[in-house]
Amino acid sequence: MNRPNILWIVTTQWRAQATGYAGDANALTPWLDGLASEAVNYTQAVTPHPLGPQARAALLTGRLGPENGVRGYWDALPPDARTVAHALNDRGYATAFFGKWHLAERDRSAALVGEAHARMIVPPERRGGFGLWEGFESGFLLNDPWLHGTRLPQPQHFKGYQADILVQRVAEWLRTPHTQPTFGVVSLEAPHPPYHAVAPHVREMAPAEIRLRGNVPAGGPIERQAREELAGYYAHIEATDRAIGKLIAEVDLAETIVVFTSVHGDMHGSHGLFRKAWPFEESVRVPLLIRGQRPENRGRIDPSPVSIADLPHMAVAWAEGREWHCRRDSALISMPSATEIPLQCPVAWRGFRSAKHKLVLNEDGAPWLYFDLERDPLELKNLAEDPARAGEIAELVKLM
Repeated sequence: MNRPNILWIVTTQWRAQATGYAGDANALTPWLDGLASEAVNYTQAVTPHPLGPQARAALLTGRLGPENGVRGYWDALPPDARTVAHALNDRGYATAFFGKWHLAERDRSAALVGEAHARMIVPPERRGGFGLWEGFESGFLLNDPWLHGTRLPQPQHFKGYQADILVQRVAEWLRTPHTQPTFGVVSLEAPHPPYHAVAPHVREMAPAEIRLRGNVPAGGPIERQAREELAGYYAHIEATDRAIGKLIAEVDLAETIVVFTSVHGDMHGSHGLFRKAWPFEESVRVPLLIRGQRPENRGRIDPSPVSIADLPHMAVAWAEGREWHCRRDSALISMPSATEIPLQCPVAWRGFRSAKHKLVLNEDGAPWLYFDLERDPLELKNLAEDPARAGEIAELVKLM
């Protein structure tokens, strides 16, 4: 059996709407637009948990929180958690991880942004089973990152744009001759804030140039903040697209299944809200492109309700020479616990999303949000308190 190589390109806070191929006029993403023309574009893909650690735990284990051991923002992935790396190691793959981890035990008293979390060492038993691991816990240093791992026992400072450096490291590993098929993950922190960190060789748009989504309240402080932050956000999207393009252009990936996605999105003023952990489209919808080896799949649009938690199961199927198919009609979404981090959703919730509907329940099980996504893609009309929908919602709650 000719087993394919597999490469995951994972970004942070890149919402599904923010690409050229998705129709966002603000987003300069020529390399991803090209990849989309050669890939299956999962237009309904979601993150199961729109906050970093919870999303990453689901992405690596293929299990939702808290069953995977990660309920809250500060929870570490248990050292005995079985990940996609373990599964592919068992199937004869060489496995490697590069970049942001965000699943180790962290110092809650340290600043979220800065060198404290960027330089902390993730011990080998906490690296998810990857044969080679080279990255950083967090820190949000979009420039001049610190890396440590299998080949770097102590944190080493690298000068340059983080995405460029990580792409270079994974490219070197991919070019190294291997006697086994390879599974690589490159985990990029951009376009996560700080949005106005330098994005090299990119002209940041003027805030007035930004085209806002139709659900951003106009004419006040929310619009001003959204425009100011989105100017930096799109600059990092352009810089990260360029870094990804360098990887695609300079490494022979003809025998490789290439996956591009993000762990969650960002509200950027939609519904008057910012950041993530919210159940709205801008927070839970993520890009997902998969370029495989079957010509008939190139440029295909797939509306299946996939989740990034499906990716480990897809990878195992590919490693075993099988096709993977989504057999659900909806995807579960939730925040298993509330978060106290400013601007994020401060309450726990659970729900489901399909291409047609989204239902979200409060922690006590009462309906909070219900949207008809076909007729109301911007989620402007909440049907949860519509008496005419009560029976319909009750039936859906039973199915959940």
